[in-house]
Amino acid sequence: MDYPETRRVDAVEERFGVRVADPYRWLESDARTDPEVAAWAAAQDRLARSYLAGLPGRDAFRERLAALVDHERLTPPEKRGNRYFFTRNPGLDNQDVLVLREGVDGPDRVLIDPNSWSEDGATALAEWSASPDGAHVAFAVQEGGTDWRTIRVLDVASGAWLEDRLEWARFTALAWVGDGSGFLYSRFPAPQGPAGFEARVMGHAVYFHAIGTPQAEDRAVHATPDRPDHLNLASVTADGRYAAILSMPGPGGNALTVLDLADSAWTPFRLVERTDVAWSVIGNLGTTLYLLTQQDAPRGKVVALDLDRVGAGPRDLVPEREEVLVDAALVGGRLLLSYLVDGRTRILRHRPDGTPDGEVGLPGLGTAGGFRGHPGDDEAFLVFTSHDAPTTVLRYDVPANRWTVWARPEVAIDLGRIAVEQRFYRSKDGTRVPLVIVRRKDVAGPAPTVLYGYGGFGISMVPYYSPAHLAWVEQGGVYAVAGLRGGGEYGKAWHDAGRLLNKENVLDDFIAAGEYLKAEGVTAPGGLAIQGESNGGLLVGAVVNRRPDLFAAALPGVGVMDMLRFHRFTGGGFWQQDYGDPEREADFRNLLSLSPYHNVREGVAYPAVLVTTADTDDRVVPGHSFKYAAALQAGDLGDRPRLLRIDVRAGHGAGKPIDKGIEEVADLWAFAARWTGLEVRPGG
Repeated sequence: MDYPETRRVDAVEERFGVRVADPYRWLESDARTDPEVAAWAAAQDRLARSYLAGLPGRDAFRERLAALVDHERLTPPEKRGNRYFFTRNPGLDNQDVLVLREGVDGPDRVLIDPNSWSEDGATALAEWSASPDGAHVAFAVQEGGTDWRTIRVLDVASGAWLEDRLEWARFTALAWVGDGSGFLYSRFPAPQGPAGFEARVMGHAVYFHAIGTPQAEDRAVHATPDRPDHLNLASVTADGRYAAILSMPGPGGNALTVLDLADSAWTPFRLVERTDVAWSVIGNLGTTLYLLTQQDAPRGKVVALDLDRVGAGPRDLVPEREEVLVDAALVGGRLLLSYLVDGRTRILRHRPDGTPDGEVGLPGLGTAGGFRGHPGDDEAFLVFTSHDAPTTVLRYDVPANRWTVWARPEVAIDLGRIAVEQRFYRSKDGTRVPLVIVRRKDVAGPAPTVLYGYGGFGISMVPYYSPAHLAWVEQGGVYAVAGLRGGGEYGKAWHDAGRLLNKENVLDDFIAAGEYLKAEGVTAPGGLAIQGESNGGLLVGAVVNRRPDLFAAALPGVGVMDMLRFHRFTGGGFWQQDYGDPEREADFRNLLSLSPYHNVREGVAYPAVLVTTADTDDRVVPGHSFKYAAALQAGDLGDRPRLLRIDVRAGHGAGKPIDKGIEEVADLWAFAARWTGLEVRPGG
């Protein structure tokens, strides 16, 4: 493979007595503004796409993916009066549109169609929220995959955009106050210079925007100037009475502040000061606030707090169970609690006083939740999905404890051919780890396998319907997902066991999953590919350095590959809750041992590696992947290719146009098929 030439620089830093070389630091610059980096990135992408275009099976994957994606997709509606707001995609539109339905089964009207916003389909509708009376919609515009948002307001009756324009929103919710006069949102201060990758985002704060006023007049509601590295996110209870603000250094824990919006002063009251335990507001009935917390309950519990008697403290309402409580809703006079049981959802009902009130029967074993409804309304909506069940919107009758299908897509695959199996294996230290295996029912012997992992930030790997996964499985491959430590599959303790100085456990879990798949005859001896994105991209890069012999191919996407400098770019500082602080010696030494960029092993045969990133990714900046790919290409690592594929006008994943997503997956699967030995046939 004739790789593009990559300039090396003499960049060396000494930290805690360790000299660390960084010969490709110049690749951290933004390719959109730095001509040298742009030329290098373009040459890398040309090489990768030329190689990928010549792979047998790529066109077959692309065509089949388009057919599998081509089905209607709806989200659960937000009900405002008799108006139902939801997003819809008929199948292959690059972006979802926002739809209004008058009455639950009434005619539809398209309110916002982002497919007309740009020629390449890369401008997306991001967050949105309808006002309590359904008269307005606040919505965020996402340009080319960036995390930055521009917030606009739509007049529902006329369909016109108002003059309101709010800039520098990022990591935000849109929470209307009860009278519909405006909404709470979160933003950063306007950057003093260019908002490039080197600009760290600090000073996140909650503001109130009154409809029809300029952003300069927005009311500052809550900030944490003593901790400018905290994120601050607002929500408003369904009755419009209280605002709840979560302040967090990153995933895993947060402080909680409540504002009584009936008091014109909006005086904030800090209910929870600590940020090491997660709290969230479920809702309220009068002055009683219902909260989900991990305080003294690492798997979660529900507590109630009378805001007229705050000094008495919260009282336990629904105690901790063996299962992990991951979500809750207060609808129709019931508490609906979603629990995770070995990665699958179970929903239990309780009365507001905590009395058990049965269970919600679900269509099958899978993932359910995302309730949308109101405490005083008997109707609610939720979704159900699984590896072999398309994402379906259910309309739930709360008093009757009965659901009906509100929207279920017709998909272009016989799901009766698909087998989903859950197993458990032992990691290096004996820890029992869950593993889901998806394959065709007629595939019994060793077969080429893609193993996916994440293992971070308390994020659980739950079953969901994926045309991308099924395109691989349909061809006779196996798709496996490991529920690694660092995720949230078994609560806070499971998360803690895979973060900070325990991060090595995540790597051990993933390696053990690969060894198990081979030992059990699921995977062919030379047929294992691994995939991960973001924190999962870090995982893939790290385990390849540890055990290059175990894998035939590796697919690290938008990964955190330089673990010593991640905190210096955009929002990277928010990840220190999981990774640690590279400026502290113990964390530095741990991160140096994990960092994919710093641990490429010379003179060892590596698997084929396809690194993917995007030029607008301002969450995990593309410099991570650029530097890592350069290090791979410079090493004596054997004959298999180490390629870098770069999407243009795309970011970390959210808002990516459907057509770009299909092209990327076709490339990934063709590459994995080539090196795992999967024979691809047109049409599956």
